[in-house]
Amino acid sequence: MTADGNATLTPAERERLAELRGAESLSDLVALTGAENEHAAYVAAKAEWEDLRGRELAAAPAPEGLPGNTVTVDDRRVHVHGVTHADTSAEREYLRRHVRSYVEAGAAVYCEQGIRPMYFEDMSDVCAMDDYRWALRECEKLDGDSHVADLVDPEFDGLVESVDALSSRFREAAFSLVESGTDVYGEAFGETLGDVASALFTSHEQLATGKDFEAFRLSRAAATDPDRLVDLQGYYERRFLPQPVEREWLWGHDPELELVTHARNERMADYALYHTTSADTHLIVGAAHQPGVTYYLGRHRDGLRDIEEFELA
Repeated sequence: MTADGNATLTPAERERLAELRGAESLSDLVALTGAENEHAAYVAAKAEWEDLRGRELAAAPAPEGLPGNTVTVDDRRVHVHGVTHADTSAEREYLRRHVRSYVEAGAAVYCEQGIRPMYFEDMSDVCAMDDYRWALRECEKLDGDSHVADLVDPEFDGLVESVDALSSRFREAAFSLVESGTDVYGEAFGETLGDVASALFTSHEQLATGKDFEAFRLSRAAATDPDRLVDLQGYYERRFLPQPVEREWLWGHDPELELVTHARNERMADYALYHTTSADTHLIVGAAHQPGVTYYLGRHRDGLRDIEEFELA
């Protein structure tokens, strides 16, 4: 997903997509769309983004090898690969084959917390990041009721069982918001939260019992046929607006849910750049995180973000 897909867009459409890509707040979307309020602007911008971004992606050539995005930061190429992390044998074999070749070529490999023990526990060269542990510590700083206060452990180690227990609570929170908010805000509200919730599934069985949003259907298909990962990745690339907008929108509805979903994208990008010195680094993350991690790597590339104050969680 690194090719120029603008061939299907007119010059005016390319300019419009660039304007949306540059949005950094909901108020920016109000100005861009002329909507009467931030919610209406968010909904309108998502529809426009999905159309334009979808056509941009459709013109890109089919990827070779493990699909994903590549961002070059200084002299380091960072490859972001979105996966289902549904704990299926098909995805395990597929990922291990690719990751083994990366390690043999001298590349660094880092995983979203929970993925390494699921697929790469016996591969010492594959490292886990600290994104969930960081998010939980940030959650502890919030005032008000917590979804997971009783589960927070300062020694949280990112094992599959720990991640699953936490994810389950946040899935319930997301679906509760879907049920309570869709009647007020409309179907787009529920669809967006469905996309967010899909990032929190950690097994094929959980995907099978999830809400029937498109994200779950695509994840179920890719979990048993990894050649379809590119379809799942493309879905999230079309569905999620630039990170500052998505984060502000979700924070307004549930700050904890924002911290354990979109905020972890920023953390994973920072973590990788803080640790790696390799010419090539591969990040294995949930497919819903691929656009966000890519966004923050781009901020580093453009000199708009640094890791000077990075601290391990």
